[in-house]
Parts: sequence; structure tokens; C-alpha cells
Amino acid sequence: MQVPILKQGDYLIASIQAVLSDADLVQLRDSLGARVGTYRSRGVIIDVTVLDVIDSFATRMLRGIAHMLKLRGAETVIVGIQPDVAFAMVQLGLTLEGVGTALDLEEGLAYLNARTKRVAVDGS
Repeated sequence: MQVPILKQGDYLIASIQAVLSDADLVQLRDSLGARVGTYRSRGVIIDVTVLDVIDSFATRMLRGIAHMLKLRGAETVIVGIQPDVAFAMVQLGLTLEGVGTALDLEEGLAYLNARTKRVAVDGS
């Protein structure tokens, strides 16, 4: 299943619509990597609101995607992690270390606006 990726100004928004296989996550990584370069995006939001489970592979892939996109000059924020999913991830020791998270799309956009503005001013 291909994840729709929308361009909104300087940002890309990938909204996961259903449970993804491992191959789908790899495809998402490749698509985001290519589109960040094509659109010269400064930020990416990955919306995982519909996911009931985020397993260890998905956690590693999301973290890897965020770190890869950072190397390409784009900040990433994961939005919409459900409370039960967050609790299970903590219990299993799965972390998104070094990756921004936000409650929902609105807060994700605010996060990116704050991060990309600071980067533009500070150069860090």
C-alpha cells in the first residue's frame, strides 16, 4: 500500500492510511527521501494516527527515516501516536530517540515551523 504524500509549502505530509507491511515502510522511506530532494522540503510530517500497533521494525524504520531526512536537510516529526500504542512502545523499550513527536497535525506543523525557523536563524 502506497502512502499518500502531500506537499504543503516547505513541508511534506505523509499520512499513513492503514497498517503497513515492512515492504511498505521501505517504500515510504524511499519515496520521502526522493521527494525531499525533488521539492527541497524543509520538513516532513508522518501521521501514524490510524496505527494500532507500531512494532520494533516500524519504530526502527520511522527513526531511520527521520535521521536520513535530517541528513538531507529536512526535519521530521511523527504525529498521532495513540495512547495505547505509546504505552506499549514504552513497555517494550521502543523509542523514537532523536525524532520529534507531536500530538496531531496542527502541533506537528507548529513544531516544524519552530524548528525550521530556528535553523534558518541560527544555522544549526
